Amino acid sequence: MRKMIIASLSAVALLGVAACGESAEDAAAERQADSLEEQAEQAPAEAQEEAMENEADRIEQEAGNADGGMTTENMPNTVPPAQ
Repeated sequence: MRKMIIASLSAVALLGVAACGESAEDAAAERQADSLEEQAEQAPAEAQEEAMENEADRIEQEAGNADGGMTTENMPNTVPPAQ
């Protein structure tokens, strides 16, 4: 019984630490980038869509760097696609 309680408390503590990983600036940048990506889907021209997606990637990249790299899940893939 004691081991179950300790295991449960440890799991809750780890979840709390994981939830603290995203800074407010990162969350705001993520929302801004998501908004741009949604707008890009509606863009009438391919070049305009690509420019908006690049701007969204730049915003996400800066936010990831601003928090010291604490959150990296939003980092865009910078490897060019295979051709």
